[in-house]
Amino acid sequence: MKLTRRRVLGLLAGAAAAIGVPSVWMSRMKTYAGPVSDHFDGERFFDPDGMPPKSLTEVLRWQFGRNRQRHAWPEWAPSPYADTPPERVAGEKVRLSFVGHASWLIQTAGLNILVDPLWSMRASPFSFAGPKRHNDPGIAFDKLPEIDVVLVSHGHYDHLDIPTLSMLAAKFSPRVITPLGNDVTMRGADSAIRAEGFDWHDRVELGNAVAVTLVPTRHWSARGLFDRNKTLWASFVMETPAGKLYVVCDSGYGEGKHFRRVADAHGPLRLAILPIGAYEPRWFMRDQHMNPSDAVMALGDCGAQAAVANHHGTFQLTDEAIDAPVTALHAALDEAKIPREKFVALKPGQVFEI
Repeated sequence: MKLTRRRVLGLLAGAAAAIGVPSVWMSRMKTYAGPVSDHFDGERFFDPDGMPPKSLTEVLRWQFGRNRQRHAWPEWAPSPYADTPPERVAGEKVRLSFVGHASWLIQTAGLNILVDPLWSMRASPFSFAGPKRHNDPGIAFDKLPEIDVVLVSHGHYDHLDIPTLSMLAAKFSPRVITPLGNDVTMRGADSAIRAEGFDWHDRVELGNAVAVTLVPTRHWSARGLFDRNKTLWASFVMETPAGKLYVVCDSGYGEGKHFRRVADAHGPLRLAILPIGAYEPRWFMRDQHMNPSDAVMALGDCGAQAAVANHHGTFQLTDEAIDAPVTALHAALDEAKIPREKFVALKPGQVFEI
């Protein structure tokens, strides 16, 4: 394989989206400074129950050894659905619209909340290289209702997308709730982004009796070669009139401790949003991304009444086929004797209501 400059940048951009290892040029940024804690050593964050990120050598071994043709995705895989959400959702109802990958619009109690919004064509630090969309967002940007709050789970490029956050800031000026350090990244890129950084276990009032608590998750963060774990990562427990939602945008499974602790501290949970994609090869991905079998175990651990899947079917970050996560999810549910309707996988533009 001829390693042209463009090919090398493409490989780095692919790694950046999946596990946060882009070029050296993307690493010169301001970072968080704060007191030492049980998960921050004064310079970098860490998960006492997690695993450190893979080394650059392991990243390059994976990237340069991948067999892309074996699990090639179609150039374009359009969803048959497109959502035009209402302006507001009142009462005790919760309306969740799947935008794609880890992006959601959650409407409840008169609030419109976006999770990990990404409307860009690539999940990458580059406009010309890196993982490219295989379908449109489930909601066209100009069809969005007024956005009040944005939740951003961590700094990887497929979750923290500065161009989208800038568009949202210009049009709606929403609050942006994010783990510590990611607010520094956002404001450093665009001072109009109203980013607020919070630590694990912080509870944030969003208004109208809706609140969100940042909870530990088994993952990590980076946007450059030299800033690994200099920003925090989290999942969210959202309190709504219809019950609590557990929003997991990216996580490994490990021994399931994170999920059981959320059940103990925040249960009962009405619904969990759980990732099911970007999991192959397992030697590389198991510590940071769940596969569908892991996600089914996570559902049991957290005790949610039902689950919807995310982190699949839009960007090819890893080596499995585009339809493999949903197929494997059905097989894992069948094996566990759990009805398929308890854990559903939507296509972009589909809606789930409580």
